[in-house]
Amino acid sequence: MIFNSLVFVIFFAIVFLIYWSLQNRLTIQNLILLVSSLVFYGWWDWRFLGLIILSSIIDFVVGKQIHGSNHDSIRKYWLLVSLTSNLGLLAFFKYYNFFTDSFVDMVGVFGWNPGYVTLNIILPVGISFYTFQTLSYTIDIYRRQFEPTNNFTNFLTYIAFFPQLVAGPIERAADLLPQIETRRKFNREWFNAGLIQTGVGFIRKIVIADNLAKYVDPVFENPEFHNSTTLVIATIFYAFQIYFDFSGYSDIAIGIAKMLGFKFNRNFNLPYFSKSITEFWRRWHISLSTWLRDYLYISLGGNRKGIKIQYRNLMITMLVGGLWHGSSWNFIIWGGIHGMVLVMEKFIFSRNFFSVFRRRPFNYLGILITFFIVCISWIFFRAPTLEDAFFILKKIFSFDFGRPFMNDINILATVLFALFLGFIVDTYLYKKKIPLEVWGAKFSPIQIGLFLTATILIISLFFSNSNNFIYFQF
Repeated sequence: MIFNSLVFVIFFAIVFLIYWSLQNRLTIQNLILLVSSLVFYGWWDWRFLGLIILSSIIDFVVGKQIHGSNHDSIRKYWLLVSLTSNLGLLAFFKYYNFFTDSFVDMVGVFGWNPGYVTLNIILPVGISFYTFQTLSYTIDIYRRQFEPTNNFTNFLTYIAFFPQLVAGPIERAADLLPQIETRRKFNREWFNAGLIQTGVGFIRKIVIADNLAKYVDPVFENPEFHNSTTLVIATIFYAFQIYFDFSGYSDIAIGIAKMLGFKFNRNFNLPYFSKSITEFWRRWHISLSTWLRDYLYISLGGNRKGIKIQYRNLMITMLVGGLWHGSSWNFIIWGGIHGMVLVMEKFIFSRNFFSVFRRRPFNYLGILITFFIVCISWIFFRAPTLEDAFFILKKIFSFDFGRPFMNDINILATVLFALFLGFIVDTYLYKKKIPLEVWGAKFSPIQIGLFLTATILIISLFFSNSNNFIYFQF
């Protein structure tokens, strides 16, 4: 079941009506959320329900064991149980074939052929997201920053909550569990804000991202048939496609959660207005970047052990962040590019001589340079293989410019209009400094009606075959 489907719209309408008809009965409300979340996830493949339940049982028990002990050795033992079990499952389902293939390629250089060692493993949807979410629970308890819940239903609801189960945002237990365990009442302003944000999310996904895909996909699937001009355009279009696709998902997730009485943390904050890669990662996929900062970068020592160790920690964090996205060298290189630029920025801006670059006249130049670097890295993210990524880069910098690929002029016109629409909305929010999460809170019923009418009209005009969200593969 995906957000951009009629099945989900009907599913959510039923859940919404039943859920709020029981607003004075917290236990039953949470049970409704849990059952609906398991149905939502089981819709993909019911076999993976056992996996998410197993992870939840392990960390529910581990959390209580860590909290109940004052002996450091025992606490570390139980934390290790959580880390090895969760990361072990993630490694098996997501990385087994990648590591075995890499091993075979490496030993093949020395003339050893170990034979066929890969397995036909299906990647469970959302495993990267809920693994990080459940790990934050046990780590926070280990750090004595959070106390475990005694209610397994509430804990499983926290892990499996359907708005953010498949592709985030990655919510911390300290933020979401107290909301699950607190009585909720229908709030019209929250409903309005959630409805508007959900509508914007659908437009970003269906109208903008899916139409951009019509140009991007044919080019990246067959880069050898296209000139530098086309590859540059496709790369820029992909930068906006993945942004509107993933931010659209996040908007829908945050919006429907708000309509159910839950407040999620912001996951995107207009990242392409960033003046540096450091700022970009404060604005892009915020729930992941803060998770990596708090649980990996800081655990490695952060910036507390000298500048060289800080550079090392930045590189490790971004390489892991790349590997988290996918089991291929493309993603590792993507993370490595961001890591190297972060290190360079730390070095440059730690020197007073370069402080001039922080001044206002250099802001627009910083935005352009940052966007250029991000686009170069997106080539590795999007290209089907590592060889394709290097081929595209080589072709772009061969300056083989010419007439761009258009195929169907109507598709290109639609893409440009959709992109213009997204740019206008984001620029308006950026200039007005209005968080999308609260934009529609004060809308009147007439404004809500006009917005919904416009949303349905725009979607119906531009809808074709809507694609899966890009981040479902991670």
